[in-house]
Amino acid sequence: MPEGDCLPTGITASEFLTHMAQVSGLPPAHAKTRAADILRHVGLDEERYRSIGEYSSGMKQRVKLAQALAHDPVIVLLDEPTVGLDPGGREEMLELIRRTGREFGISIIVSTHLMGDVESTCERIIVLDEGRVKEAGDVSMYTKETQNIFIDVDDKRSELVTALLSRGIEATVEGSSIAVVLENEVQSDGIRDAIVEVDAQLRRMGPRRQQLADIFRDDQK
Repeated sequence: MPEGDCLPTGITASEFLTHMAQVSGLPPAHAKTRAADILRHVGLDEERYRSIGEYSSGMKQRVKLAQALAHDPVIVLLDEPTVGLDPGGREEMLELIRRTGREFGISIIVSTHLMGDVESTCERIIVLDEGRVKEAGDVSMYTKETQNIFIDVDDKRSELVTALLSRGIEATVEGSSIAVVLENEVQSDGIRDAIVEVDAQLRRMGPRRQQLADIFRDDQK
């Protein structure tokens, strides 16, 4: 599945998929049936007789995924499959990729710079740096819970940081949250007391998980 927009615009998705299936060696009748099945799988069943040139960006991405599956491959390579999609469309595409792997038993390789997409979709990761393998392993290895805790409060954020620091608890503001380095379990009581002391409205508190993006942040330190 290529990243760029390389689809023919003057034919229908049904015609395109049937042709691609035949190019891959399927007999004409089998190719037509396969095209219909794959277009149904990617959610374009009702749109399959429309010209591809009339499709939205999200629909074109689905056509590109469909053509990658047309010949019933054992493995597919998807290059930036969510490019050009809005948040809703991106999540729909990622769910479609996950479902494709489950239902078809196809091994899927996703090439992308969006680490959030990898975390939510992939089981394993390979990080390349200038052509060399920098990291490789299960995604879960790189998304473990850390000793850091994120605290979200509706108000009095700066007062809460001051109260935590006065108790010897390292705390910094990160975006809309307060990041706390928890060195021992006793400090959990200190966090509770600090929240009560400043009368902050607690919205959420929980452990921070490592992110795949941390692999690249570590290089910049």
